[in-house]
Amino acid sequence: MKAVIERATLLKSLGHVQSVVERRNTIPILSNVLIEASADGSIRLMATDLDLQINETVQAEVETAGAVTVAAHTLFDIARKLPEGSQVSLAASDGKMQIVAARSRFNLSTLPRDDFPVIAEGDLPTQFDLPAATLRQIIDKTRFAISTEETRYYLNGIFFHVAEEGGMPVMKAAATDGHRLARVTVERPDGADSMPDIIIPRKCVGELRKLLDEVDGTIAISLSATKIRFTLGAAVLTSKLIDGTFPDYSRVIPTGNDKLLRIDPKSLMEGVDRVATIASEKTRAVKMALERDKITLSVTSPENGTAAEEVPGEYSSDGFEIGFNAKYLMDILGQVEGDTVEVHLADAAAPTLLRENDKSSALYVLMPMRV
Repeated sequence: MKAVIERATLLKSLGHVQSVVERRNTIPILSNVLIEASADGSIRLMATDLDLQINETVQAEVETAGAVTVAAHTLFDIARKLPEGSQVSLAASDGKMQIVAARSRFNLSTLPRDDFPVIAEGDLPTQFDLPAATLRQIIDKTRFAISTEETRYYLNGIFFHVAEEGGMPVMKAAATDGHRLARVTVERPDGADSMPDIIIPRKCVGELRKLLDEVDGTIAISLSATKIRFTLGAAVLTSKLIDGTFPDYSRVIPTGNDKLLRIDPKSLMEGVDRVATIASEKTRAVKMALERDKITLSVTSPENGTAAEEVPGEYSSDGFEIGFNAKYLMDILGQVEGDTVEVHLADAAAPTLLRENDKSSALYVLMPMRV
């Protein structure tokens, strides 16, 4: 194999694929990126961790077609340090790959292309397009609530399913870690009617979100009950789905919370952040005392002392006190785009519902804490 490629093109593409590669691998070839040069003047770069796979095709001057695999992070670091604007020559033969750019010359060990594992996609019967902006919004408003607890593996991703709401066909995306829940509802795209319920793993969500920053227009999505493929311009991301059943989250969304607080999410978030400065790392608990049009945030820490701050808000129900985990509350408030958030409360022990208004696509549920 022999080809010449612009450093900027190589670096950008390697940046996309190398982040899938785990730093520690028991199987050596999984540390490598597959480089496949075609006679049509393109190079395909591909990386996988056996659950997630990404490949991207870029333009290059191909002298000799062929394929080879080489250490992904090493090649990325080399490309990063090469002079800007340089042309990079890649030539592979006899178990070595020579990289030449400007006055630099590297020889890297390679592994044969035939040993490189490829995720077998199988049939992906459900196919539809989603605007990149919609997919970005779904991920940004739900990702923070994905569980990191490995024992409840079925919560380690974003759950997508189709439903009817008010007679309208919709698609819903939800994530929860048992302490908080985030759900986004969007118009159901054409072709998604018979979509199975799926859970997209956390790592796939992270890689997809990075790629979405560089894409406008629409993303082609193809999926089955076990695999999903996203086509984002020159990049194709394929992932296995989480094999598990997501809990019926609708049961924890409160419908009878009759105490309504309307408040500026930014000032509430900043107030929580300030008083939480002295909260103990373990609990991060902040107490919220509600009175008519006055909210008092306070923290009492045995080792650090006390803190309190008043935040203005619209509240006209009976006064009471409730406690929340400061980080969880701030994560939710950070996703609210408007200048008002509705906080629907019941009592100190019941789940609290947060949303911009009854028309907004995103809805959040937060479990209170004892304080």
